[in-house]
Amino acid sequence: MKGILKIYHPDETLKYNIRNTYCKAVYSNQQHLLEVEIITDDGLDHVDDDSLQYNFPQLSLEVFDFPLESGEIEGKTIRINDSDEDTFTEVDLFDDEDAFIYDNELQFEKNEEDVLQVIWKGTIDDFYTGSGIPIPFRLKCEFKQDDIVVDED
Repeated sequence: MKGILKIYHPDETLKYNIRNTYCKAVYSNQQHLLEVEIITDDGLDHVDDDSLQYNFPQLSLEVFDFPLESGEIEGKTIRINDSDEDTFTEVDLFDDEDAFIYDNELQFEKNEEDVLQVIWKGTIDDFYTGSGIPIPFRLKCEFKQDDIVVDED
């Protein structure tokens, strides 16, 4: 497992396993830009039948084109707050609903196995019940390269 996303809804804590991760500091037009994409697994084996999560089995969280001071992100804490003029984050619910994330804090560090990981905290629109009050989330995942297994016949 690459990591876990927890959304702390007042009715229940929703847990998503991470399927894919991508992180890179890109150098473009003489500026370093952060790109992060986290896609959850759509498996629901660990979820109760009456869970709110059943309506939203998969999510994707993304940071794009966020300006950095340098290309080195290890050991850094990055805070991202979108504005009307600048948008650097996106949530995909894989349906017709819209949601936004706020007060994003991404902390990058290496784990015991010397693999880059992120702890991402913030709040997300309550797309489960539509309460209008953003709810906290916490995500922890590693950016470990997948081992591709090729079967030989």
